Amino acid sequence: MKVIIGYLSQTGNTEKVAEAIFGEIQAEKYIKQLGEIEGLEGYDLAFIGFPIHGFGPAKDAKEFLEKHSTGKNVALFITHAAPEDSEELQQWLDNCKAPAAGASLLGVFDCQGELAKEVADFMLKSGDSQLIAYAKDRPSTVGQPDAARLRRARVFAREVMQKYSASR
Repeated sequence: MKVIIGYLSQTGNTEKVAEAIFGEIQAEKYIKQLGEIEGLEGYDLAFIGFPIHGFGPAKDAKEFLEKHSTGKNVALFITHAAPEDSEELQQWLDNCKAPAAGASLLGVFDCQGELAKEVADFMLKSGDSQLIAYAKDRPSTVGQPDAARLRRARVFAREVMQKYSASR
């Protein structure tokens, strides 16, 4: 079995989750930034991770999934600055799953990551009341993903591997 963990991370949040998932995989495994992956041919399972941008998947992740995920076994891991119990989050996660509609989606993991100061500053100037509210909540995101969230990511990796094995 051959597994790829591909991720897009600008501030390190998604990379931390990718490394946690990578550490749990008991198979031939590879970890690469999304831009370094030419496609998913030759892999039995792909974990693809990215941050939420503009209430959906980051552009490069969206394009990658649309181009490469059809017919593949895929699990998504998604980081965001919103609290996990945020009312709007489910819609954003649905937006993130949409580009992988043609894949066999084995799971979706999400967790809060730290909102970068530069991003928060940009959001404060956006004029969008929702973005401004999230930017003002930045202090609550500092230090995320924490150890508990990374533990949840490792559990997610094991569950996806079990689900894949059971489907064979």
